[in-house]
Amino acid sequence: MKTVLVVVAHPDDAEIAMGMRMHWYALNGVRVRVHCLTTGAPGPDGTAVRRDECLAAGALLGIDQYTFSFIPDTRFEDHRGGINADLFSVFHETRPDIVYTHYPGDQHLDHSTTAQEVTAVALREATNLCYFRSPYSVGFEPTLFFMGTQELLDAKARALECFASQQQLDMAVFRQLAEVTHRQYVHHRVVERFPRESSCAELFRVARQVEFADQSNVG
Repeated sequence: MKTVLVVVAHPDDAEIAMGMRMHWYALNGVRVRVHCLTTGAPGPDGTAVRRDECLAAGALLGIDQYTFSFIPDTRFEDHRGGINADLFSVFHETRPDIVYTHYPGDQHLDHSTTAQEVTAVALREATNLCYFRSPYSVGFEPTLFFMGTQELLDAKARALECFASQQQLDMAVFRQLAEVTHRQYVHHRVVERFPRESSCAELFRVARQVEFADQSNVG
C-alpha cells in the first residue's frame, strides 16, 4: 500500500493546505499519516483541545494516523535538535513513499523551520518530496496542481469546521481561493479544457520526484 506522510507545524496547517488532496488519497486506498510538530501552545504539553480538533478533522478526511510532537509553539528555532530527532523516528515508523510539508519560503518562522528540517530528513529517508502552499508562502511557484471537485472541497470545509478554537478560519474565503487560485498560473485556454467537475485546486511544488521504468508495460 502506498504511504503518504504530511508533516506540519501546527494543527489545521495540513487541512488548510491540502485537505482535498488528503481526502482523495484516503478514498483511493492510500495510507495517510499526518504528523504535527506542536499542538499549538508554548508549554511542553500543548493543548488537548487542539489535539482533539485534529483527530476529529482527520477522522472526517480518512487519515489513518494523526500524531504529534510537543515542540513549543513559536519556539521551533530553539528546538531544532528535538524536531530532528522526532522526524527521524516518524520517518522510520512510516517509511513514506511521498512526503508533503511547508514551503521553505514562508513568513511564519515555525513553518520555514519545519520545511528545512523535514527537507533534510526527507532527502535521506524518502523517495519523493513535495511542498504545499500556505497563506504565508512567499515566492511560491507551483509545479503540481491538484484539481479537486466540489465534493472534495465540501469534505475539506467540514474538516476545517472541527477547528472551532481558531476563529480566523473563514471557509467562505478558502472556497473562493480554491476556486480561483489556479487561474493565476494556468492560461485560461488550458483551464477551459479541464473536466467540468474539476473546479477547485490545491497547489504544490515538487522538490523531488522519482519514477521507475515499468518493463511490464512495454508493448
